Order: sequence, then structure tokens, then C-alpha cells
Amino acid sequence: MPRAQFVPLDTYREVPEEEMRAAARDFLETMRRRRTVREFSNRPVPRAVIEDCLLAAGTAPNGANRQPWRFVVVGDPAVKATIRKEAEVEERAFYTGGKAPQEWLDALAHLGTDEHKPFLEQAPWLIVIFAESYEVLEDGTRSKNYYVSESVGIATGMLITALHHAGLVTLTHTPSPMRFLNGLLGRPDNERPFLILVAGYPEEDATVPVITKKPIEEIAVFVE
Repeated sequence: MPRAQFVPLDTYREVPEEEMRAAARDFLETMRRRRTVREFSNRPVPRAVIEDCLLAAGTAPNGANRQPWRFVVVGDPAVKATIRKEAEVEERAFYTGGKAPQEWLDALAHLGTDEHKPFLEQAPWLIVIFAESYEVLEDGTRSKNYYVSESVGIATGMLITALHHAGLVTLTHTPSPMRFLNGLLGRPDNERPFLILVAGYPEEDATVPVITKKPIEEIAVFVE
């Protein structure tokens, strides 16, 4: 592999400390309004908005710049209905088929979630995120990707942030196992389903549980 070419960093813009502090605080307040939503409107969302958010996610840092993510964006009602049907099969096994440990079910009980996932059909877009374990080269050989889970996780977080910033709401959904998504969406074996990100507008009467987030003292340690 040829050595990368390096150019001056001309995209960085330093800001005064006061402006930096204000920007950090404003962003914090923006993200504090983000909530996971389970009641979606079927109002359409322009594809161009989703594309820009995906491009924002694609700027995420990743191992060796391999960019091991694939985003399959589903808007077709029939395909969404099939995803819901297959996902609910796995969810029934999780909630009522003895697949989930009781400790995990107890942890979820206060949220009232169950095997029914109507949001998979109601929302205008499902973004199915795949993690690419290796790249298949033109000669059929494999080229391993590195830090795949970390890279795809970072990109997914940036995608959620971009969608929220654009004025939409999201839900992360992870039926287990998710391999049915490969066949349904025509993805190759080197791509592993990472999660389904549901995106759209909230229903007008949508509700969310009352929750709190840990304070800085419980999530961070400063060594100065």
C-alpha cells in the first residue's frame, strides 16, 4: 500500500475560549433534548436530509481509514413490514421464549417494552447499519478491517447526533440475532448487522419515560 500524502491542516478553526465555552454549553443543551422515541409519525422526511446525515456519519474517525460501515436505508413499506415481521419473531423469543435472562427482563420492565415493534413500519426511514469485517478485493482475496466495532459505533453515534440536529428523532433497535437482515437486504457475508436505526418525526402525542442522566461526577474522572 502506497504511503499516504500529507497536506497542511487548513480545516481547523480556533475560536476564543469564551466562544468555545458558549458553543460547548449550547451543544450540551441541544443534546439534552434528544430522546429515544418509540411512537413515530408516518410524515415523510426528505431523502436529502438523510443523505446529509449519513455523510456526516461518514466523517467519523475509524481504524486505518477503512470506513467499515454500510448504511442500508429502507423506505419501502413492504420491506419495512418484512423487517418488522422478522424482528418480532426474534423479539418474541427474547421476551416470552426464555431466551433473555430474567435479570435483563427485570431491567427493561420499568420501560414497558415488549415484543411488538410497530415503529419499524410507522417511521418513514429505517437505517440498517452493517459492520464490514473485511473487504473483498477485486481478485477475491480478503483485506481485514481493524477496530470495526469501535469505528461503526462512533459513526452510529454521529449519525444519531446529526439526525437529532436536523430536527428528527431516532430509536436504536437490535433484534438478536439479526442475520436475517443480510438475506432480506442483499448484503454479503462480510457485513454483520450492527443495529437498526429508526428515524423520523415523533407522533404528535408521543410520550417518553421520565429518566435522569448521571452527573459529571459519576461519568468522568479528571487526572490533572
